[in-house]
Amino acid sequence: MESTLQFQLRIGVSPELADALRSDPSCASQPALADLLRRYRATLKCQYDAFADYVSEAERLGTENYPLYQWTRQTIENPGKKAKYLQSFTIYIDGNEVYGKSIVDALEPELSGLIREDGIRSVSRFDTNPANNPQPPQR
Repeated sequence: MESTLQFQLRIGVSPELADALRSDPSCASQPALADLLRRYRATLKCQYDAFADYVSEAERLGTENYPLYQWTRQTIENPGKKAKYLQSFTIYIDGNEVYGKSIVDALEPELSGLIREDGIRSVSRFDTNPANNPQPPQR
């Protein structure tokens, strides 16, 4: 039986690959990665860009409805954290940021096979269990 938990994969990449992926989300410069993403109907989103989008949306629609606004804004304004999140990419499957365990179990080892110092440096698995994840800061 499939777990009720949902999962997410993220990759950590070299600064050079991060720049390439941010400027060309199709991953044309990385044919093995592009092929893998295509086979899983997957896309990449830079975590820094996702955070910046969240802050922009909150400022446009009203920060009171975005509980992580202040934390996220401080994160993207911190040079050390910005550098870290510019090199971290979330994998979306069919446009979803979380997905079933069977997909992660199949995709994770294939991504791990692409690890090298000048490209993908790490593959991380996350789940939706609140006990395994940091919780929003108290206001």
